[in-house]
Amino acid sequence: MGVCNVTPDSFSDGGRYLGADAARARVDELLAEGADFVDVGGESTRPGAAPVPVKEQLGRVLDVVRYAAERGACVSVDTTSPAVAAACLDAGACAVNDVSCLRDVELAKVVAASGAALLLMHARGTQEAMRGFSEYPADAYGDVVDDVRREWLEASGRAVAAGVDPAGLVMDPGLGFAKNARHSLELLRRLGELVSSVPAPVAVGASRKSFLMLVDPGAQPLERLGASLAAAVRAAHDGASILRVHDVRATAQAIDLTRALETGP
Repeated sequence: MGVCNVTPDSFSDGGRYLGADAARARVDELLAEGADFVDVGGESTRPGAAPVPVKEQLGRVLDVVRYAAERGACVSVDTTSPAVAAACLDAGACAVNDVSCLRDVELAKVVAASGAALLLMHARGTQEAMRGFSEYPADAYGDVVDDVRREWLEASGRAVAAGVDPAGLVMDPGLGFAKNARHSLELLRRLGELVSSVPAPVAVGASRKSFLMLVDPGAQPLERLGASLAAAVRAAHDGASILRVHDVRATAQAIDLTRALETGP
């Protein structure tokens, strides 16, 4: 899943793809590099980010969603807004990427009505209330894997009750969302436990995130490629079905070579 942030303030590439031409070029780039999904978002999910009104989100993403769908891409829209999701699904998106752990059950109803997939990411609270990058109380979880699994299952239950087909659900443990760096590392280290214990495919988004600075303190988002690739290889090895990444070609190379080394060319 290749990331297309149509925003001025995303943590890793804010503003780079905000213009219509730049966003279309980004879609073309992701598809050329082999992305299976194009994930289009018009609202930053970085800590402290303010909500973006529906009209403004749609002004950023709707034409990009249409363009990507016309190019034959499977498009997911990264939004927590039912109105934005509905418009983008009508424009050709096939999935909604909800980073709020279904804070608004109306979003699930929109997904259910369209027959789309719902990527449901574990989180606690809003982005605006998040304290900072990988900043969260160490004692906020008993066992982070057990707690994340339980809270995600509760949210997925609400989605199914709202009409979402269980076969269309995807679980994302939400690395970096309401978690400190150690929490995110533990979730990645024990990803196999989640994969084997939730009734849905698992998606992982580790690309360029701040918890990767555990191995390189001070590294800026664009300086975290090596750690991002290591995280992707580990996640794929442990059963993740979807990897949400900024660097599609590099990630595919790393995974494909690892598999070739394990099984032969």
